[in-house]
Amino acid sequence: MTSPPAPFGGLGRHEPPAVDAAAGGSAVAGGPSEPRQRRVLSVLAAMDRPVAIGFAAALGVLGALVLGSALGSISTILAYIALALFLALGLDPIVRALERRHIPRAASIGIVFGAFALVMIALAVFVLPPVVAQVGEFVEYIPEALGEIRGSDWFARLTPEVQAALLTAAEELRGIVSAPQTLAYVSGGILTVVVGLVSFLSASFIVVALTLYFLASLTAMKDALYSLAPARSRRTMRDMTEQITSSVGSALLGSVVLSAFNATTVFVLHLIIGLPFPALMAAIAFVITLVPLFGSVIFLVIGSAVALFSSPLQALIFAVAYLIYIQLESYVISPRVMNRAVSIPAALVLIGALVGGTLMGVLGVLLALPVMASILLVIHELVVPRQNLKL
Repeated sequence: MTSPPAPFGGLGRHEPPAVDAAAGGSAVAGGPSEPRQRRVLSVLAAMDRPVAIGFAAALGVLGALVLGSALGSISTILAYIALALFLALGLDPIVRALERRHIPRAASIGIVFGAFALVMIALAVFVLPPVVAQVGEFVEYIPEALGEIRGSDWFARLTPEVQAALLTAAEELRGIVSAPQTLAYVSGGILTVVVGLVSFLSASFIVVALTLYFLASLTAMKDALYSLAPARSRRTMRDMTEQITSSVGSALLGSVVLSAFNATTVFVLHLIIGLPFPALMAAIAFVITLVPLFGSVIFLVIGSAVALFSSPLQALIFAVAYLIYIQLESYVISPRVMNRAVSIPAALVLIGALVGGTLMGVLGVLLALPVMASILLVIHELVVPRQNLKL
């Protein structure tokens, strides 16, 4: 009498495992395949309940939407936390340097924050007012400078084709700057700046408080992170975390220091050469040179183009002097300031700066370098060694 066929092609039949006689009667086929058979049976059984599957999928999509909405609502708070954490990592090398001089960590944090507060107050009192004033002067200066190009001596020595091209570009630029829409935008922009300044001050208190907390408890936070890893991996995780935090801190601090050197150099060159808007151009240089490797070259073009409105000779002097500074920065200043940062290929630096600037503006450009350095460090120290062990 034949037995009825087993459901699902015989997967439900309980047969004894095959026995290899040559191996002395030990089971070789039945045991390992039973868990796989049970999984297949559970999947096939679930397919018999399409309503339950659809309901579960709908709940999953709804949960993802709610989570995404919640993250969007607290995106500003998350940005504050990320900024404070990166600031803490950037200030931590200075605190550690003070600790190596036998100064307690609490006192070191107080010294660092006191110096940071003095720098911010000095910038707000001595730098911000002239920069804001020179923004308005620059907007008024552009149409006048463009109108005076036709009567300049250097313009007369150009070929007619080049003169026509420059006049066309100058007229278009003057029309854009002098347009009522532009003036209204600038006026509205001033109001926006005032409103933004109030929001910036309130956000600054939050970021400063979080930075102070993160800086004071950075060691405890690292220890708590190490405890989450298995005991066998804690030493590796500790080494990797220390390298990453050290690299991030050095990269952030180094980027700000190099940008400060750039801004100071631009300010001094404008005063020596006699170029207008020294404070404004120094502020622009500080922001642009936060882009590593390429920022100085970008500002060389911008600064020389703005100086050209004053005089071709002054523009040439500025271009040569600033180009000399770029070489000095590349071969003397940058190796000393960025000596602990992870080296990153130039293409990845540019890609990271573009992505960071698109996502988070100036802050994203500043954070792009340490983030890229951390990713490369993890790949170099963890991923590559594991791949090398695979044959």
